[in-house]
Amino acid sequence: MLGTFSIAQAQKGWEAGGWLGASYYFGDLNTNYDLSTPGLAGGIIARYNFNNRLCLRMSANYAKVMADDANSSNPFERARNLSFESTILEGLAQLEFNFLPYIHGSKDEFFTPYVFAGFNVFHFNPKASYQGEMVELRPLGTEGQFKGEEYYSVSGGLAYGLGIKVDLSYELSLNFELSARSLFTDYLDDVSTVYPDKSDLLKMRNQIAVDLSDRSLDTPDSQIGKKGTQRGNSNNNDSMVLLGVGLVYYFGDIRCPEYGRRK
Repeated sequence: MLGTFSIAQAQKGWEAGGWLGASYYFGDLNTNYDLSTPGLAGGIIARYNFNNRLCLRMSANYAKVMADDANSSNPFERARNLSFESTILEGLAQLEFNFLPYIHGSKDEFFTPYVFAGFNVFHFNPKASYQGEMVELRPLGTEGQFKGEEYYSVSGGLAYGLGIKVDLSYELSLNFELSARSLFTDYLDDVSTVYPDKSDLLKMRNQIAVDLSDRSLDTPDSQIGKKGTQRGNSNNNDSMVLLGVGLVYYFGDIRCPEYGRRK
């Protein structure tokens, strides 16, 4: 009875670590789910284990996302010729569930697949290359937003995924994760609705805003770039996927002689 109690208690406690991997963007500038331009991603994570199945996890992450219409297989997108890149800084809170009992240091229960879900809050700042320099797109109102009515640079989303964790020792474990973000914004890439009136945009902003709003290629009989024509698709918000491997340290140290450590 005492051994059973000790085993249960041993799984309560904190663990923390870091991870490194790749980030992928999906949205108006990557509708064909191209995976050829991953960005660098990484972060720190902390977990509180309630028992050997359930834990609360919190993390802070960095990710770089990018896309270019030139890489698209869609003729409209290639002719539209837009591109962007953005740095993402996010914080998350999630619940995590282990499919198998997971006990640090166990000879038998040192491995489990798991799933997690929760919410994120993140900051983003889309930029595009212009005459050899990276220019922030949000302040330009590239879709005709009035000054002071630009989209927010902070948003949120649903954050969920799956992974596998494996003990290396009582204290250390490796985590392999695939996670997704269904975002509450369609402006991660600065593209969502229709082209503005260029003369109005020039009056409100400047020539750089006009040039970066419409970068379309010269195509016979093309309507791309004309006022009110499609620039993006506001019916679908943007999304992001992260793939990474992490090393986590367990701070608990309640070991049970009757149960034993993995040799």
